[in-house]
Parts: sequence; C-alpha cells; structure tokens
Amino acid sequence: MSETSTFFAAIARMKYIERWALMHCARPESLSEHSLEVAMIAHALCVIGNKRYGKNLNAEKAALIGLYHDASEVITGDMPTPVKYANEDLKTAYKSMEHQAELTLLNKLPSDLVESYRDIVCEEAPAGSGEDEKYMRRLVKAADKLSAYIKCIEEEKAGNCEFKTAKASTRAKVDALRSELPELNDFMQDMLPPYGETLDELI
Repeated sequence: MSETSTFFAAIARMKYIERWALMHCARPESLSEHSLEVAMIAHALCVIGNKRYGKNLNAEKAALIGLYHDASEVITGDMPTPVKYANEDLKTAYKSMEHQAELTLLNKLPSDLVESYRDIVCEEAPAGSGEDEKYMRRLVKAADKLSAYIKCIEEEKAGNCEFKTAKASTRAKVDALRSELPELNDFMQDMLPPYGETLDELI
C-alpha cells in the first residue's frame, strides 16, 4: 500500500491565509494570490537576466520557489512584518520557526519525493549551490518585495490611505536592491507603471 500524503492538501490551505493582518484592505489578499504573483515576477526577472544580461538562471525553478516561498505559513500563519522584524531576537526566532515548518511540510510528502521538493520548499539555497542558484534565489526574494509593493499601489489606487506608510517603506526596500539587481530595475521601468490601471486602460 502506498503512503498517504497530506502535503498537497496542506499546501491547498494557502488560499485561507490572509496577508496584511494588521491593515485595513480594500480587497483582502490570500497567500495563494501573493505566491502566484511572486512566481510570475521571479520567472520574469530570471528571463530578463538571461536575455538581457547573459546570465544562466533557471527561470522555471524560480517560479516554483516563488509558488512555495511562503508555504510554511499554512502552519505558522502570516506573521506581520513589524512583528517578525522588530529586533534580531524575534527575527532569528521566526526564521527558526519558519524552517521547522518547512521541514514539517516536507515530511508530509511520500519519502521518495522529499528530496525532489527540499530545495523548492526550503528558503535557503542547498549547501554547495553555485552563484547562479544563489542569484536566482535573490531574485525570488526581490519578487516577494515587489509583490508587496504592488499590493500597496493597488490599495492606494482603490482609495485606501492605510497603505501609505507601507508603500513608502516597501518602495525603499525595493529601491535598495535595484543597483544590485539590474533585472529588478528593468522590471520596474518596463512593467511596473501600468499596475493599478483599469482593464480598459490596460488593453
């Protein structure tokens, strides 16, 4: 008899996890929605890196990591940013809890599949990873921050002033990466301006 695995049933619960728990949202955002957006942006950043900057990045793997990058939150919930980064002790404790949650999820897979998912579900690059792998993971993290900034843009366009401070602080974090990650700079110049427009304006 084959093993019964609860991994994908647990991952499917990402749609029940709401982000921005401390904020009033004009439209709630689920973890599933956020993860899809991160996956698409991370893929695009890697494609830009390969096409425009001669890199050799695995765009498809970046998309997968983006899809699973917050999967541990089906166990931990979405810890608000001001809390988990309040000080180094809390940041370290949250990272440890997050890693344990990732391992818990991995152990819900059939044993013969665990290794195929380990470096997708776990945030940190596997030991011995090359520079391309490490850079690709930096782009996924940049995509995560950019997705948060896009949410702020959309809330502001909807007339919600609640995200004013979050927008400024998130934009500062994204801008700090632009000189190090030319792919991010290109995306922001070429793709970011239309976010928040109506469908009629977009097409």
